[in-house]
Amino acid sequence: MFDPKSHWENIYREKKPTEVSWYQKNPERSLKLILENSPYKDARVIDVGAGASLLVDRLLEQGFTNVSVLDISGKALELSKQRLGPQAGRANWIVENVTSFSPQGKYDLWHDRAVFHFLTEKADRDKYVACASQAITNGGYLILAAFAKDGPNMCSNLNVRQYDAELVREEFGTDFEWVKEEEETHQTPWGKDQKFRHFVLRKK
Repeated sequence: MFDPKSHWENIYREKKPTEVSWYQKNPERSLKLILENSPYKDARVIDVGAGASLLVDRLLEQGFTNVSVLDISGKALELSKQRLGPQAGRANWIVENVTSFSPQGKYDLWHDRAVFHFLTEKADRDKYVACASQAITNGGYLILAAFAKDGPNMCSNLNVRQYDAELVREEFGTDFEWVKEEEETHQTPWGKDQKFRHFVLRKK
């Protein structure tokens, strides 16, 4: 039986953060969308499935004071904490699978770059949506980045589900209202283009 935790722990043991396809030296699109939809620096922000992303670094540099970072891989989060050094204490670190995450409080903004598209089973997607709905405060925002319909159909040797606006509305339409979408072409560390879509929704 596939064990997602073992899979991702092995990825971060075997590869440097700069060697994975989703690595971004500057997560500028994510940061832009967060700043647009969470202008207050004391907003409660969670980066879900963050891996060893530099987004937490950029949020702390911007002066955000209530940042949580969640990933299934403890190794990935340790890499980020080592990179940040003393600054790591300014963030809240959560080792958890998002589909079994039980939020202890509410968040004003939930950010996910490239996690939801790994949930190919509807039961897992339903758990994710229920968790996000519980975790995000009314009027808060969900920023979701996933492979576009013309993007990859596999990543990290796993199948993924590609998304467009219609599919995202089907998944999140009950508790969230549509705000906007943006397209992005991500370039992997080895120069391959990957088509992404960024979706912004607001909790009803």
